[in-house]
Amino acid sequence: MTQPRSLPWLEPGAPFPPVGEAWGPRDPVPGLLAAGGALDVPTLLQAYAQGIFPWFSPGQPILWWSPDPRMVLRPAHFRLSHSLRKTIRSALRQRRLDIRVDSAFDAVIQACADTPRPGQSGTWIVPEMIAAYRALHRAGHAHSVETWWDGELVGGLYCVALGRAVFGESMFAHRRDASKIALAALVAACRTWEVPLIDCQQNTRHLASLGAAEEPRSAFVQAVHEAIAAPAPHWRWDCLYWESLWHAAPAPGLPPPEQPGCAST
Repeated sequence: MTQPRSLPWLEPGAPFPPVGEAWGPRDPVPGLLAAGGALDVPTLLQAYAQGIFPWFSPGQPILWWSPDPRMVLRPAHFRLSHSLRKTIRSALRQRRLDIRVDSAFDAVIQACADTPRPGQSGTWIVPEMIAAYRALHRAGHAHSVETWWDGELVGGLYCVALGRAVFGESMFAHRRDASKIALAALVAACRTWEVPLIDCQQNTRHLASLGAAEEPRSAFVQAVHEAIAAPAPHWRWDCLYWESLWHAAPAPGLPPPEQPGCAST
């Protein structure tokens, strides 16, 4: 029986092992690359630039991951359902929906931490992670996309951005479809900004239903390197970004969408 390879332990500031050394399908936890290190801004930037992300539970050391294959959402492949399109257009016409970027990052990441994923009783967004991504936000590399309904924050997501590479982290919803609306807004912005990919990290049925698909890690890392080299967009929301979704080809059998109102702050 093949014995699993030992897991490298990182001292703070040490470089990461090559992602090709991450545990494979015969190891206990495929995709696990290393443990230890630090969650400071330089380490996080180094990690994301190489296709690596941290993910660990309370009581565990910092764990670093680079799964193969990688779940990726190409903005051009995003599937906007007819029902969600209708919800967004109606809310915009009624001036009930407002999308904001980076107006409440701390509240968004805390809400994500307070909302366990289905089937989980706890959260991986431990206090150390919250502090780390707040620091990354202050450094200009982590952003929130927020769904505001009748002036109240009801959903959103946060992500990491390097150049024109975007790495999705977590979402929350206190109102039906609020997190999906935030993701649709992020996709609309990414289409406008010519962002080629949104990293989704791991495969789920929900992500696949939205158009995300698995890609070989080598192809993903190469795409990240190319996207990081491109100039970063200005992270702000403009309601005209919705146009990139309205003008996408409608699903077979559906009529072209009518033009919605545009409510912005």
